[in-house]
Amino acid sequence: MSAPKVAALGGGHGLSVSLQALRRITDQLVAVVTVADNGGSSGRLRRELGGLPPGDLRMALAALCGDDPLGRQWAEVLQSRFHSSGPLDGHAIGNLLIGGIWQQVDAVPGLDLVAGLLNVQGRVLPMSLEPLTIEADVIGVDPQHPDEESVVTGQHEVAVTRGKVVAVRLLPNNPKACPETIASLQNADFIVLGPGSWFTSVLPHLLVPELADALVTSPARRILTLNIEPDDETKGVGAAQHLEILAEHAPGLRFDTVIADLSFGAGDRHLQTYAEVLGAELVIADLRRRDGSARHDPERLAAVFRQVMGC
Repeated sequence: MSAPKVAALGGGHGLSVSLQALRRITDQLVAVVTVADNGGSSGRLRRELGGLPPGDLRMALAALCGDDPLGRQWAEVLQSRFHSSGPLDGHAIGNLLIGGIWQQVDAVPGLDLVAGLLNVQGRVLPMSLEPLTIEADVIGVDPQHPDEESVVTGQHEVAVTRGKVVAVRLLPNNPKACPETIASLQNADFIVLGPGSWFTSVLPHLLVPELADALVTSPARRILTLNIEPDDETKGVGAAQHLEILAEHAPGLRFDTVIADLSFGAGDRHLQTYAEVLGAELVIADLRRRDGSARHDPERLAAVFRQVMGC
């Protein structure tokens, strides 16, 4: 059986662990990455150079570096950061490499150039070719007014807000999707969405109109991977509520499979019902890392992907 063609959508650490699992199954892999980061090294480069924030793209490239010693060394170099008393302090080396290449070539050819240099197994694409901003409706930002709704702007600001996020939007509100990304979804056998920060890494893909349409119309089978437990953005939100939030942001989207960790999914009696509403079979498995941390174990996640994909 030939390796399945898989498009994996997300951002940050969630997409990274999904790619680490999927690369154990196939080399026909495309990572579709959010481009709304405005914090840290990415945010600084975005403000200074303009263009796309490179951080989440860098993490995806590192996750797909070759398994040989040189490939893993390159992955470490990409992720490492400068330590200095000057303006380079805190910058990821990979961010500067990508940003420098983008001074010479366009975004997608530049990412392909970096991928070739690193012997990446698969391809890394942005979800849009324009840098985006996340705007959220948040309840309880001001502890003196816990029931008041406020607007919080910026991915970093939304991720760390003390309030309860109830909805997100993108600015501009009708961004164009990357054409190569749309083609990858139409050509995929499987599309994997999540895990990741729900409001700032997962849902943004559903807010790019062309991308949302491609997710609905693609002939691929669709897989949704839930987090191990709620993150800072969804504190106090149960597994079934994660599906409800997703459905509110993308009413027409259906899935074939929803994957949940044993500790998160098995304790939510409504999860099965919500999965069925999305048209999905619910698969619950032990996916947590063996050290007990709230992160997916790539090998365990890969085993579930193999089961779901039949490979």
